Amino acid sequence: MDELMENAKNKMQKSLDLLLSNLSKIRTGRAHAGILDHITVDYYGSETQLNQIANINVADATTINVQPYEKSMVAIIEKTIRSSDLGLNPAATGDVIRVPMPALTEERRRDLIKLVKSEGENAKIAIRNIRRDCNESLKRMTKNKEISEDEERKSQEDIQRITDQFILDIDKIILTKEKDLLTV
Repeated sequence: MDELMENAKNKMQKSLDLLLSNLSKIRTGRAHAGILDHITVDYYGSETQLNQIANINVADATTINVQPYEKSMVAIIEKTIRSSDLGLNPAATGDVIRVPMPALTEERRRDLIKLVKSEGENAKIAIRNIRRDCNESLKRMTKNKEISEDEERKSQEDIQRITDQFILDIDKIILTKEKDLLTV
């Protein structure tokens, strides 16, 4: 029984972590180094994450500096950032690549908020599916006389409490991201 609860918590936490990862890719108009986390660069024949071959830091509120550990990688990194799905336009000056963050238009902000809400809803659906699977397992265990009906009912209440907490966490994360997007 405890194993079932722990397994459900772990799966729900993974869904929450995936949501956070997906939301970190949605830019808010302000520069933060996490925006470039998912970019991989061809580094001598193998795809390597950008943060492993370059120093990434925030110069100011609207600029990210990328300084490759090897000068020969400047052009490759610049091209990779430009061709990414982020819509950024990096400029190399010497051995530093400056990545200015373009200001978001009001329409683009609204589109991003819709995307954030959609990601949040997907995470909630995943959490509810985990709850459903746990409840089905409990019913199976009751049917096979492995647990009593009282234990099943108590366990279902526990799972519902866990689910409610994760849904509340998702709502808080979505609200915070929306505020970030609306801040000019």
